[in-house]
This record gives sequence, structure tokens and C-alpha cells, in this order.
Amino acid sequence: MDLKHLLKRGALLAAANWQTVAIQFVAETTFQVLLAVPIVGAAVLVAVLLGGDLTELLHGSLRDIFTTIASTLLSEPFALIAFVTAFAVVLLGGSVLMFVVKGGTVDVLVAANADAGPIEQHPLTIEMLRHASRFTLARFTDGCARLSRRYLRLGLALMVVYVVSAGGYLAFVAWGYRAAEGRALIIGWTFVAALSAAMLVAWMTIVNMLYLLLQIAMAVEDIGVSDGCRATARFIRSEYRDLVGVFLVVVALVVAATLASALAWSGVGLIAFVPLVGLAVFPLQLAALVLRGLAFEYLGLTALGAYLTLYQGYASRRGEMVSPAHADHGRGGGVMGATGAI
Repeated sequence: MDLKHLLKRGALLAAANWQTVAIQFVAETTFQVLLAVPIVGAAVLVAVLLGGDLTELLHGSLRDIFTTIASTLLSEPFALIAFVTAFAVVLLGGSVLMFVVKGGTVDVLVAANADAGPIEQHPLTIEMLRHASRFTLARFTDGCARLSRRYLRLGLALMVVYVVSAGGYLAFVAWGYRAAEGRALIIGWTFVAALSAAMLVAWMTIVNMLYLLLQIAMAVEDIGVSDGCRATARFIRSEYRDLVGVFLVVVALVVAATLASALAWSGVGLIAFVPLVGLAVFPLQLAALVLRGLAFEYLGLTALGAYLTLYQGYASRRGEMVSPAHADHGRGGGVMGATGAI
């Protein structure tokens, strides 16, 4: 199957099972709200006890706010430890929710891809989408239950990789700034630090793709993490070119969607400064956030559907290659057994 049909099939599978897109969006939003609770609480605490500006503390993304609050609390180590502990607990709990929900999503798309037929080769119709829909609440919850333990172990391993990667990057940047002496060296090191940040983002993107492939292998083959690693390695060696093609196209789509979202949000933000009119813009901002979240979840499940199509095709071809070998082995065993009996 060529790249165009792979992506089209992934997009159709995600659209036909749109309930998984909505569930993933709700889970992701819940996760972000949970993360915001200890951050907002710590910001209020800093503003009340240390006299900080609450508006400045809550400015930027969650990562920026976390960094600002943590740096402000350096003078209060007990408060800093309590804040980091609360954030870590919420982060772990929200991550567990995401891991469990992903099991149901993958299970639904595995069933849809197996039963949908060649939908990518036919015109788009409502009836075709209904035929490709395999979402039921029972199937989704059964998938969550069946894959929850394995996905939890895999997710915890992913979090360890995240922590090690981020820690290595921060240690590298801190060491570089301390080692650099002189204005010219500091400017040069700033460029190196920016380049290393881009490399970190690229590394995280590749890790996320490998994580997704592992989830697919574990769901299709019904295996654990260690066996899933071996199955994924074989799959990558066999389907390397198609995987790279899908990966590059999906990354390009995500980047384009991110830029379009940023431009749209900046335009709406300018209108929000206008008195009275800015109040009317708030529902538009809320709708834009929901649309943005759904669009990114849909892109993610489109990539999942494309990778899943590749994997199930690879597994089917591998089964066809293995079956004759087993048949030959069985016939050989029968001849040897007959000879021994004689």
C-alpha cells in the first residue's frame, strides 16, 4: 500500500471511530486540568506569603509557570518540596489515566482495521464510515482492561526515558554555561544550547513514535513489553521506508497545524484587548481551544491508524510465510515417525 492510501486509511479509521477522538480529547483535557491544580495553588501561595505577582506567576504555558514558581520557591525549601511532590503525584495519576484510556482506543482501532476492508480505495460515503466503525462502550472498556497492565509498564518506562532525557539536557546546558567564559563563548554556547533543545525535541518525537509502535505491537500480538520490543524491532526493519514516510508526513502536518493554530490564536488575542468586544471573544477562544484539541487528537489517531495498517499487513504476510514452514515441518515429522515405526 502506498503512502497516500496509508494516510487516507488512517484518517478514515479515525473518522469512523470518532468516539475515540472525543475520549482521547476529554482524557487529555482532564490531565491538563489536574496538572493545573497544584500549579495554581502554589501560585496563590507564593502571591500571598512571598508577595509575588499572581498575574506574572500564571503567565505562559504550564511548563513556564512551573519553572517560575519553582525558582521563586528556592528560598523556601519545604514549600518547594511540597509543591514538587504534589505536582509529581498529579502527573503520575494523570499519566495512568492516559495509559489506560489509550488501551481502549488502540483495541477499537485494531478491530476496525481488521474488519473495515479496503476503504481507502472507495469513494467517501457515510455508509462506508459506518461499515468501518467498530466502537462500542463494551469493546472500549474491555480493551482498557486487557491492555491496562502492559500499557502501564510501558508508560512508566516512557516516563523514565523522558526524565533521563530532560535531566541530561539540563545538565548539559548548565555545564556549558558554567564552562563558557567570555562574551563570545557565551553567545556561541547559546547557539549550541538552542541546537541541543531542537535535538531534544526531535529525540522526544522519535521516542513517541517508537512508543506508539510498541503499543500497536502489544495490542495486535497480545504480548508483553519485552516481546513487544522484539516484535517492534522486526517490524521496523521490515517496513522501514513506509514508516519513515508516514512519520515525516505526520510531523509536517502537526507542525503546519501548530503554526496555523498559533496564527489564529494571535489574531483572536489582538481582538481580545478591545474593550467590550474582548468579552465576546471569550467563547470564540474557548471554541478554538476545543477545535485545536480535537484536531491534534485526530491527527494522532490518523497516524495510529496508518501505523496499525502497516503492522497488521506485516503480521499477515509473516503469518503466510510461517504457515508453510510449519506445514513442511509437520510433514517431515510424519515421515520420520513412519520411518521409525517401520
